[in-house]
Amino acid sequence: MRYIALLRGINLGGNNLIRMSDLKSEFERLGFKNVVSYINSGNLAFDTTKSSEKKLSDKIEKVVEAMIGRNIHVMVREQAAIDAIVAKDPFKGKYESHKEMHVLFMKEEMPADKKKLLLEQQTDDEKIVVHGREIYCHLRRGVAESVILGKNFIEKKLKVSTTARNWRTVQKLAEL
Repeated sequence: MRYIALLRGINLGGNNLIRMSDLKSEFERLGFKNVVSYINSGNLAFDTTKSSEKKLSDKIEKVVEAMIGRNIHVMVREQAAIDAIVAKDPFKGKYESHKEMHVLFMKEEMPADKKKLLLEQQTDDEKIVVHGREIYCHLRRGVAESVILGKNFIEKKLKVSTTARNWRTVQKLAEL
């Protein structure tokens, strides 16, 4: 079974630094096969026997914590789920650049009350669609101007851990 691991907040602004080659080696030590990394922000594809995404996530989080001494959240998806995320693009044809479109990955589905609060944050320049464990964001003015991403509303106000990827990265993950 092919999986994608998405590590939250590594190699950003000089924090939580991990060399992808070291991380790839640790994945191989875990018994994962055909490990491939994509860019330096913690995206790895790997093959292993079918397992729950939670078990894989927990296993990877322990390895990363041993490497850097900090708990880093890891979201794991089956490769087919990434393909489905790309296929479900609710904003297809509505953005000019991959920089306007982002997907936030959560470990679990967002509770209805938090989802309601999140959807209330939408503006004409910042549209949101929550589907399962993913949040699609169309940010016409970019991340820096975003209440949801730039001001970290989801983690600070809603207390939901996510890791975000721009649309180009999500598309590339589907190819891994």
